Amino acid sequence: MTDPFQKMFQQMLAQGQEMARAFNPALEHFDMKSFEKMFPTMPADMLEMWFGKTFNRDGLDAKTRLLVTIAAMTVQGAMAEPQMRITIRHAIEAGAKPREIAEVIYQMGMFGGLPAMQKALEIAQSVFAESEGSKPA
Repeated sequence: MTDPFQKMFQQMLAQGQEMARAFNPALEHFDMKSFEKMFPTMPADMLEMWFGKTFNRDGLDAKTRLLVTIAAMTVQGAMAEPQMRITIRHAIEAGAKPREIAEVIYQMGMFGGLPAMQKALEIAQSVFAESEGSKPA
């Protein structure tokens, strides 16, 4: 890693840790499912601020970052279901279409395997079913 990148990475980690402390100082009893209930989605402007402009101002927009995150979580086996559900909701809020989300998941079947792809699609379909009028095209 280059020095400027290392500094940026350390700064991002410190910001994340500070944010986590602000939400729950102890963090020993952190329950992601409860977090999902508290914050089902963020407004599009907040998504863009946190995931689009803040960490990489000239880089990816929030929608692209969230699609990449869905891809990574799929390859890992879609084992973090609450996190995957929140990320899919946020991707939709950032402008991703259910079809785009499904295509990202399909593509990752080649890298994470069919069981991982199937689990991610099941999670995505349940999120789509929750949203009014949001069905995979």
